[in-house]
Amino acid sequence: MSSKRRFMQLDVFSRQPLKGNPLAVVIDGDGLDEATMRAIARWTNLSETAFLLTPTQPGADYRVRIFTPTRELPFAGHPSVGSAYAAIETGLIAAGKQALVQECAAGLLPVRVDGSGEERTIHVQAPPAHVHRVDAPTVHAMGDALHHVLDDAQVRMVINGPHWLLCNLHEASHVRALDPNFPAIAALCKRHKAIGLSVFGREHMKDASMAVRAFCPDDGIPEDPVTGSANAAIMAFLAESGDSVYGSRYRASQGREVERDGYVDVARDPASGAITIGGDCVVTIRGELDLRG
Repeated sequence: MSSKRRFMQLDVFSRQPLKGNPLAVVIDGDGLDEATMRAIARWTNLSETAFLLTPTQPGADYRVRIFTPTRELPFAGHPSVGSAYAAIETGLIAAGKQALVQECAAGLLPVRVDGSGEERTIHVQAPPAHVHRVDAPTVHAMGDALHHVLDDAQVRMVINGPHWLLCNLHEASHVRALDPNFPAIAALCKRHKAIGLSVFGREHMKDASMAVRAFCPDDGIPEDPVTGSANAAIMAFLAESGDSVYGSRYRASQGREVERDGYVDVARDPASGAITIGGDCVVTIRGELDLRG
C-alpha cells in the first residue's frame, strides 16, 4: 500500500478560516495500525485527529476513528461533523446525498447534510446520553477549580461517549469571566475519567443564546475552542433538569476566549430525545501525508 495518504485540515463550527476548532483528517485511513494513528495524532497536536476508513457494519457510509494526542475517543462532535464534510469533499460520499450514517466506536450515528458547497452544514446525532448527579465533594472541588460558588443543581456528569463534567453558571458573563485553575481541573478529570469540564450560561447576543467553554487540561488542551460532544451533553443536562430557558433548539457560542469564535447548532427531538449538533466547516489545508520511513 502507498505510504502517501490524502490529508485535510478543516476549521469546524466556522465558515471563516482560522476560527472554529481545527481538525486533521487522514482520508485514506485503511491499512494504518493503531500505533501509527496515535503517532499521527500526537504529531498534528490538535485536540482531535480523525481517520476515515471503510465501514464494517451494514448501512454505514463510512467509518471514523478519533484520537486526541493521548487517547482514542468513542465519539466526539467536531471530528464527526468535520469527517462527514471531508468525506463529501474528497468524493468518499456522493455529492448531494443528504442522509448519511457514520460508524464509530460509539455505534452507528445518523448524519444530516444541509446545502452544498460553501453553504453546506453537517448535523450529527450524538450517542444517547446518561446524566448523573455528582457528590458534594466533587461539587465543592469544581467550584474551587473554577473560583465560583456552586450548588448541586448546577453540576452533572454526562456520558455520551466521552465523560463530561458540566456546570451551569446561568449567565454568559460568569462563563466569559472565568480564570480557572487548570491543574485542579486536570486532577478532577483524571479522578472521574472525564475528558473535560465544560461550563455554560445564558448569552444575550443576537446570534447565540448560550455561551460555552470547555477545559480539557488532562488531555493537554487547557481550553478547547469549540466542542460538539460537550454541547450535546449540555442539552442532555438541560433536558434532565427540566430546563425552560433554552427550549429544544438553540445556538451556542464558544471559542471567543481563545480567539477561535465558533457556533454550534444544538437540537433535541422532543419525541425521541435524540440530540444533534451541527454547523459549518471550512477547509484550510489539502494535501498528502507521506509516511515513508
